[in-house]
Amino acid sequence: MLKLGQVQTLRMIKRTQHGVYLSKEGVSESNDKVLLPNKYVPNNSKIGDGISVFIFRDSSDRLIASSVIPPLTLGKTAVLKVKEVTKIGAFVDWGLEKDLFLPYAEMTERVKEGEEILCALYIDKSDRLCATMKVYPYLSTSHSYKRDDEVKGRVYEISDNFGAFVAVDDKYSALIPGRELFKELSVNSLIEGRVTEVTEEGKLTLSIRKKAYLQMEEDALKVFELIKSYDGVLPFNDKASAETIKRETGMSKNEFKRAVGRLYKERRIVITDKAIRINE
Repeated sequence: MLKLGQVQTLRMIKRTQHGVYLSKEGVSESNDKVLLPNKYVPNNSKIGDGISVFIFRDSSDRLIASSVIPPLTLGKTAVLKVKEVTKIGAFVDWGLEKDLFLPYAEMTERVKEGEEILCALYIDKSDRLCATMKVYPYLSTSHSYKRDDEVKGRVYEISDNFGAFVAVDDKYSALIPGRELFKELSVNSLIEGRVTEVTEEGKLTLSIRKKAYLQMEEDALKVFELIKSYDGVLPFNDKASAETIKRETGMSKNEFKRAVGRLYKERRIVITDKAIRINE
């Protein structure tokens, strides 16, 4: 059986002026055969040879084979470049002559021409291959990562309820919880993070902040620069609301208090009832 969107090894059964017909069974009478156009036929090949091909549909929606294997196959994920954005959706370059269609309904955020996005491949209701940015079901949980490992990933979806969904190495399932989002992230943001938990299913929970004792020095410097930007007097202190602190510093209240405490112990600041000022 021919498998749309997958790589198969088929056998050459018949040569025509347009190319070579391939079949799984390897008999010319089989109805389950597909054309491999001349441009894809290897030199010095002969009837009976086996060849690894990718099965897709041409511009006339006919099944066709290609010896050029695209980076994205059924059930897998890959980073592809947006080639064109139209009224009905976008088209992405996946190395074949016919670009891959990405419907608007399958976008987690509107894309732009030239942008690289993480996609998966699926078969739509019309039995055509399409791309989706909703890659959660296609991500793997089979990895060797453990707690405190440093990882790199790509944000593929933002949820107000859960946080930022990330594909570590563009293929492993991970989440940055909302409580960890103290800086602006968007779909397609590339992140570096730390594994804080590995669930029983193998899903990763990440933090994009360092461990507290490592982060404190960086946060203290950030707060000190912020105070300087206010001409040496920050118009709130560590008793301000968590919302104010997050908006102004990108930190949680506890992280801000630790940074302020560090600066205070170093006698670089003075804390008043309503402000923090540089200690002159």
